[in-house]
Amino acid sequence: MSARTATPEESTARTRKAARSRRTLREREPLRVRQTARPGEAATADAPAAAAGADESATDGTSAAPPGSGPLRFLRAALARVPLPLRGLRPRLLAAFVLVAMASSLGTGALAFREARTGVLQQSQDSVIHQFRTSVDALAPYLPTAPDRAELQSAVNQVLHANPSSGWRVMATYGSLRAAAPSAAFDELSPALRHSVRDRRAAVFQRVNVDGHPRLVVGMPLTYTSGEGTESRLSGVVMYLEVSQNTEEAYVKAMVSGIERATVVALCLAVVLALLAASGVLRPVRALRRATRRMAAGHLDVRLAVTGSDELADLSRSFNETATELERTVKELRRLEAQARRFVADVSHELRTPLAAMSAVTDVLDENALRQEGETADALRLISEGTGRLSGLVNDLMEISRFDAGTVVLHRDEIDLAESVRRTLASRGWQEQVETRLPEPGALRARVDPRRLDVVTANLVGNALRHGAPPVRLTMEVRQEGAGMAWAVIEVSDNGPGIAEEALPHVFERFYKANTSRTRSESSGLGLAITAENVSLHGGRVRAANRPEGGAVFTVELPLHHDGTAPDADGGAR
Repeated sequence: MSARTATPEESTARTRKAARSRRTLREREPLRVRQTARPGEAATADAPAAAAGADESATDGTSAAPPGSGPLRFLRAALARVPLPLRGLRPRLLAAFVLVAMASSLGTGALAFREARTGVLQQSQDSVIHQFRTSVDALAPYLPTAPDRAELQSAVNQVLHANPSSGWRVMATYGSLRAAAPSAAFDELSPALRHSVRDRRAAVFQRVNVDGHPRLVVGMPLTYTSGEGTESRLSGVVMYLEVSQNTEEAYVKAMVSGIERATVVALCLAVVLALLAASGVLRPVRALRRATRRMAAGHLDVRLAVTGSDELADLSRSFNETATELERTVKELRRLEAQARRFVADVSHELRTPLAAMSAVTDVLDENALRQEGETADALRLISEGTGRLSGLVNDLMEISRFDAGTVVLHRDEIDLAESVRRTLASRGWQEQVETRLPEPGALRARVDPRRLDVVTANLVGNALRHGAPPVRLTMEVRQEGAGMAWAVIEVSDNGPGIAEEALPHVFERFYKANTSRTRSESSGLGLAITAENVSLHGGRVRAANRPEGGAVFTVELPLHHDGTAPDADGGAR
């Protein structure tokens, strides 16, 4: 009687069969004993440990990911909660590098750990089973066919004596008899292992955890043959071996620790590489940002240094080409605009002298028109009115040209604003046409340019009288805004049809007329533009709107000191 040793061919055949056997045993009878068994319950001695490792890694199945765009919505919602500084290109590159490095490190580490662990456990398992089989083969010829308890104990002692330094615990069973050494306690045997040993003629092993310590349990049945060429039969004697695997477990833990350190190093390298890559990518992007900001500030001569031949270099070249064309176009537009302004100024200046002479002549003609009758009187009045309009247009053009040239100077004086408005209305004979609500004399004084305030008031009231409907109202009041800040507010309103909504944003533009069907009018189309320029010179604000009850309203706000006077700014050139 002997323990049959499998040939290499039989071992290879049983390797495939053993994995199927382990899965069958696990599904049929999972361990529910005191020991915590590993997922690989029972396998033949020659089954590779890789199968057990695979069983340990197996799970019962994962739930399918929710269909549709649920994950995408979740990702967008998560990104929306990220602060804006963390959504930049540098954080995204850094996160991408770290994620790739982490995935690569963990994937490589997991594969390396699996292979190394499989190799360690396979080597340990094969070595233990080989030594155990050798010891059992040595005593099998001397073991009776039906041994008693003393003979079983002697066989166990012989196996331990042959392997004194291995830390083995051995037990032999025959029917109801059992003998164990070095102690009688041998509780690591699971029903699955006992059942597998009872039905098989090959060694069976199982890895279990006992109080947190890994152990390998091997069951090896003894078989005998009647002669050569006959099939071996079970003798009923089974030898069990239990050996600690703390050394292998420590080696596996050392591998895990090494993989963790390697992952940390890989992450650090990924961060460094990400920072270097981000710097290489962001350097031209920052240069482009600075260049665009300088261009927005008016420096059209800014250019980017082009290096390399990648996409960023192409972007820099495109920016330079765009900047060159833009600079050329703006220079041409500025040149044309300067020529137009010079032309207007020159024409206006040249027209002033003949217009002065014409005005003097029209004064004489006006006196004669009173004594003329019929067509002659009408012609004289028409010449006088046309000369007056032309003179006003030339004066407005001269004023606009001074604004454009930046030669306008404010001549401030502390005046009574209400009295200044009254004089403006009286000088033009509008007292009876305009309803006023003004402060008491001396109640509201400010430092302003009296002539320009007169122009502002006359333009707004004249515009309301020409294009609105009576009654025209003019109000003046003080409006507080914040601590120590006040405004002198002048409002001119009428009861006319108001201003078309599409015309409101353009009423202060030069030569703009809300009614485009009127090709001729008494105004030049420059009055409101001059008003806006004069108000801006004082640091004020002007706006136009429509009243809910009908009609247009123009509001002028001039800043005041906390003591009720306008700020004394230098009236220098614009």
